[in-house]
Amino acid sequence: MVAYYKRYNRKPVNKHYVNGYIRVPQVRLIADEGENFGVMSTHEALKKAQERDLDLVLISEKANPPVAKILDYSKFLYDERKKQSSSKSKQAKSDTKEFVFGPNIGEGDLDMRIGRTREFLEEGNRVKMTVRLRGRERAHPDIGLQKLEKAMKALEDVAKIEKKPETKGYLISVIFEKK
Repeated sequence: MVAYYKRYNRKPVNKHYVNGYIRVPQVRLIADEGENFGVMSTHEALKKAQERDLDLVLISEKANPPVAKILDYSKFLYDERKKQSSSKSKQAKSDTKEFVFGPNIGEGDLDMRIGRTREFLEEGNRVKMTVRLRGRERAHPDIGLQKLEKAMKALEDVAKIEKKPETKGYLISVIFEKK
């Protein structure tokens, strides 16, 4: 590319050189419909774009000569955003869900968490169950292990255990994965 004027040496915020920001002497011009006009001066290309009430956008600046296209720039940006959002939504999301509870959790509450764990596993997520021991509960980690073992027995038909119950400080955790 040719040397830029100081105020034009930065790319615009929207990552494309448009209309007056294009500072190369010649471009290979392509119309919106795909018609190839060939190599011409940037000034002529800008005039053709203005005749059609459209924008001149530099598509490939590394090519020799750079490729510019006549198109509606706002529509181009809209289509680009749509493509990005659709590609994001198509990605498979496999999250690790986590349940944290104490060793004195009631039977009904534990059953509810086991049921929710089953639902998460069926959706394809991994689930981590953690027992948090506080204060005097730390003297009896076996009670927390019993709660996790109950959950492991209840879920053995739909889940495999990725990590056995693991103690880290005052946390005891186990990770379930779908069979």
